[in-house]
Amino acid sequence: MSKPIDFIRQIITKDLADGKNNGKVVTRFPPEPNGYLHIGHAKSICLNFGIAREFSGQCNLRFDDTNPAREDEDFVRQIEADVKWLGFQWQGKSHHASDYFEQLYQFAEQLIERKVAYVCSLDAEQIRVLRGTLTEVGSDSPYRQRTTEENLDFFRRMRAGEFCDGEQVLRAKIDMASPNLNMRDPVLYRIRHLRHHLTGTQWCIYPTYDFTHCLSDAIEGVTHSLCTLEFEDHRPLYDWILQQVDVPCHPQQIEFSRLSLDYTLTSKRMLTRLVNEKVVSGWDDPRMPTLSGMRRRGVPAAAIRDFCNRIGVTRKDQQIESSLLDFCIRQQLDHDAPRAMAVLDPLKIIITNYPAGQSELLPAPNHPNRPELGHRQLLFSRELYIERSDFMENPPKKFFRLAPGREVRLRYAYLIRCEEVIRDTSSGEIIALRCHYDPLTRGGSAADGRKVKATLHWVSAAHAVTAQVRLYDRLFTAPTPDSDNFINELNTDSITVINNAQLEASLAQATDDCHYQFERLGYFYPDSNNQQKQQLAFNRTITLRDNRSKKSTYGKSNTGDSQ
Repeated sequence: MSKPIDFIRQIITKDLADGKNNGKVVTRFPPEPNGYLHIGHAKSICLNFGIAREFSGQCNLRFDDTNPAREDEDFVRQIEADVKWLGFQWQGKSHHASDYFEQLYQFAEQLIERKVAYVCSLDAEQIRVLRGTLTEVGSDSPYRQRTTEENLDFFRRMRAGEFCDGEQVLRAKIDMASPNLNMRDPVLYRIRHLRHHLTGTQWCIYPTYDFTHCLSDAIEGVTHSLCTLEFEDHRPLYDWILQQVDVPCHPQQIEFSRLSLDYTLTSKRMLTRLVNEKVVSGWDDPRMPTLSGMRRRGVPAAAIRDFCNRIGVTRKDQQIESSLLDFCIRQQLDHDAPRAMAVLDPLKIIITNYPAGQSELLPAPNHPNRPELGHRQLLFSRELYIERSDFMENPPKKFFRLAPGREVRLRYAYLIRCEEVIRDTSSGEIIALRCHYDPLTRGGSAADGRKVKATLHWVSAAHAVTAQVRLYDRLFTAPTPDSDNFINELNTDSITVINNAQLEASLAQATDDCHYQFERLGYFYPDSNNQQKQQLAFNRTITLRDNRSKKSTYGKSNTGDSQ
């Protein structure tokens, strides 16, 4: 699929034609290390790294680590791993805002010396009240007229640790009557007596995002600072700060719409709550919209890149249907995933005219359309498993699968006919079927040309491997979960755990990085994080088609496993 020519690429193309930035293109991806990356970040990653790649430029990975209360080195490592998994690489080492703390401090003193910043002794609530509203102008802080000497003295004492948290802040001196609330003397520095995961206790004052972001861009020589639309109102402050200090360049901030996906939350605050309250098993729970969760579920990185490419880059907010992401996943897996057979809800078949103790190998292609992927050998024997839902004792008119007296095809094997139903004597439950096979139909076709209307998947009971299989559905029942009530909109059927799935023998050697299509069931991926290390485990990545409106026929697990 060709790369769309969106408005950002048009701007960059014109800048290069005009000789702007000396022909350079430098972008950046600046996540805060306070959680895992999610599908919304994927759009920004693909855009920033993709543009750098297309225009032979550079994209920096820079961590906005200015709030030690919520940040962690583990998040840093996971973010780096996610960006690489998605298919991108930054040049040299990753950057951190904390790398520039001394330079940022010097820029702050420059603002004070140029009489456009002051230390304010109001508390947060007082600052909020004096800020005004969208319809009422703000009021000056009583500390706005402190002298340059007083401000420098207070600011240096803030750095030295003489004040408590919240006792003083550094504010820009702009315009308390500005229609843009971000320009009403915003806070640039605040006191936080907290240990930073990289700088330790070296600092007790930390710059705000608005102050850090633009200056870090300038320090790194960023040419195009691409942000989502919620930062549009912050752009005047971005430009104002850069105009007040001596920086090597003035990057251009450009805003684009963020990714909003239905039945999905991408708020880190809400995702953190799901993790902390153990609604999910962790940040990498396969139901989570995090990149690590999607990777664990088996979503290919190429499918996410394709999805981001298809939705494009615009300035108009839009809610994207999750069916588009599903389509991209299915398209990628349909091409790449080898086929295999698995029975999730086993019903035993006894082939009465097949010799006891005998088995044979039947060839089956690993992919119907890619002969280069080769073949595998399926073991066939007297006792087999089929899906319980593939048999009905009293079938309705349009049920074409197995029933008493009816003939069906076993995929890659033989035609069989059901002759007898075996029941548990105490419960009356159907526990097995006695069937007759036609040995002249090896491969699944009859020489006499007779037709059957159903083909079933199966596994040999004697040779199958037992596995735990997890079936996932959407985490939320509402297309747009309520930010205040999202816990009550959780899908109670978002996971079904099957502990006795029977898989063809070849899957015992499944590797952690290989996807499989379980024929008729969907695409599955081995779970390397399975807590039950002794048991083979697979996560269903996605169904073969969108059947979310149909309730699963497989029973829910009573094990309490929330993997």
